[in-house]
Amino acid sequence: MSRRLLAALSSAVLAFGLAACSGEGAGGGTDTAGQDPKDLTIGVSMPTQTSERWIADGNSVKQKLEAKGYKVALQYAGDDIPTQSQQVDQMITQGADVLIIAAIDGTALTSQLQAAADKKIPVIAYDRLIRGSKNVDFYVSFDNFKVGVAQASALLVALGLQNKDGSKGAKTGPFNVELFAGSLDDNNAHFFFNGAMQTLKPFIDNGSLVVKSKQTAIEQVAILRWQQETAQKRMEDLLTSTYNDGSKVSGVLSPYDGLSRGIITALQNAGYGTAANPIPMVTGQDAEIASVKLINDGVQSSTIFKDTRLLAEQAVIAAEAFLQKKQPQANDTKTYENGVKVVPSYLLPVQTVYKDDIKAVLIDSGYYTAAEVAAGQAK
Repeated sequence: MSRRLLAALSSAVLAFGLAACSGEGAGGGTDTAGQDPKDLTIGVSMPTQTSERWIADGNSVKQKLEAKGYKVALQYAGDDIPTQSQQVDQMITQGADVLIIAAIDGTALTSQLQAAADKKIPVIAYDRLIRGSKNVDFYVSFDNFKVGVAQASALLVALGLQNKDGSKGAKTGPFNVELFAGSLDDNNAHFFFNGAMQTLKPFIDNGSLVVKSKQTAIEQVAILRWQQETAQKRMEDLLTSTYNDGSKVSGVLSPYDGLSRGIITALQNAGYGTAANPIPMVTGQDAEIASVKLINDGVQSSTIFKDTRLLAEQAVIAAEAFLQKKQPQANDTKTYENGVKVVPSYLLPVQTVYKDDIKAVLIDSGYYTAAEVAAGQAK
């Protein structure tokens, strides 16, 4: 079934999913280990449908749970915090047995998580750590610090300062670069940025990289809600304020493909992208199909691929463990401190994708087809 059709169906089945869980779910308070999957409901809360990544995540989790016989209440919150809070409240009152939540704001669901705990409903934080609550039972994600390291390394490779194997590259710089970060209310944004800055700092310190705007703190470079339009506007402002002397941008650290496309649009509108004025090296994340096409076309330099199929599978494994009254297996019990507790976590690896990796990593694995990459649109 196509991704587009799945996205349409997710809204169509929502009312059914909620009705099915009303009055039937155990709400975590009964012995779910002895129940048939068809009598159990998992609430899945995703942040937005404006990103193809989150649509894919929601559909993957839903499909994998339903394949095992569970009922699923999947909701998207439109990047609106009160909406997500209300949706999670509804899942709890209607009897969800487990909650899988990708939070918009990692600090905004404290009362909902307490309500879940009161009903003994396990909570799995999905890719975004939920902060400020003791009632987060498990976290499934990728190694987000390493994502930042990978993004920064990809920028260094693209500029020629470093080879793919980590050895010293042929170029010495100096190169003008600008930095972008994700939304400050997303815990992952801090891990991404910290990993990237740890990697870039020696090159900034020795003058190989020059942040001409001098904006190097995450508070200065963060993009609220990861909005593409906001990133485009910031890049436009940087070009106007910092590069009006004829100097050129050589590279941009971007933590997400949507931001990358906004940044690239601003650069192209300013005259970059010609033989005489080549497009700067721009990183990314999530291997969104529009950006994969840009990489294939030589416009965006790289992206970080996080296989949402594997993440969804791990969320399902964790949910089933809780339903069987067991503790999910964690491979990290030290890193993800949410302000109240260290949340046991299962972290998945990531892959850097340059143009010459697209076939092996994305097409041969079945994530995209060659036709989808060529068109820049998933079917």
